[in-house]
Amino acid sequence: MEILVRILCIAIGYCFGLFQTAYIYGRLHGIDIREHGSGNAGTTNALRVLGKKAGLVVFLGDFFKAAIACILARLIGTHFFPELLYPMILWTGLGVVIGHNFPFYMGFKGGKGIAATAGVILGLLDYRIMIVCLLAFIITVVLTRYVSLGSLVVVALFFLTFLILGLTGRIMNPVSGTGYPGGGLLESYIVILLFTTLAFYRHKANIARLLQGTENKLFASRPEEDRRQE
Repeated sequence: MEILVRILCIAIGYCFGLFQTAYIYGRLHGIDIREHGSGNAGTTNALRVLGKKAGLVVFLGDFFKAAIACILARLIGTHFFPELLYPMILWTGLGVVIGHNFPFYMGFKGGKGIAATAGVILGLLDYRIMIVCLLAFIITVVLTRYVSLGSLVVVALFFLTFLILGLTGRIMNPVSGTGYPGGGLLESYIVILLFTTLAFYRHKANIARLLQGTENKLFASRPEEDRRQE
């Protein structure tokens, strides 16, 4: 039964992830976002190709599809599977990111899942993790103007912050108010590590350019052929 619950969480999350905000917004404006800029169906490419309004709309769409899916998982878990609450939220969130990154109807060519991951962080409703990740992203992007670097810092800190809070006994079961079961925490660590691994994999080209010093900075302009390499 518990395995089935996890499979259903991933499947439901994947369905939420199929709502491709950048692709839909682009089509409404007469373009396929995957054929412009970096070819990525995500917030940063929408911002560069279609402007600030598009970037905001796409971010909010991808953010809230994950947040809503995770809040739904939280509501179901609270009433029926309180001992699996965090794993249910996280498996659902991972499903959203997978659906966003690899939508079957778009040839499995989607985004990189950072806005969706931010929605998952909100879905956990842990202000400590939210504050750490938000501040880290803002500070990193303001200082470096590298959105990719800020994104990688966020997913890394998502894992590290949750891990530290869990190991120090500061992750509590929201339903019972007591210490979270060790098995549930270990599973949660593993799922969040999957988030981090997937994000780093999707950003492998960005990481290479960061190391080479050739990564594109926020609001910096460059030729179309260079952006296509992202």
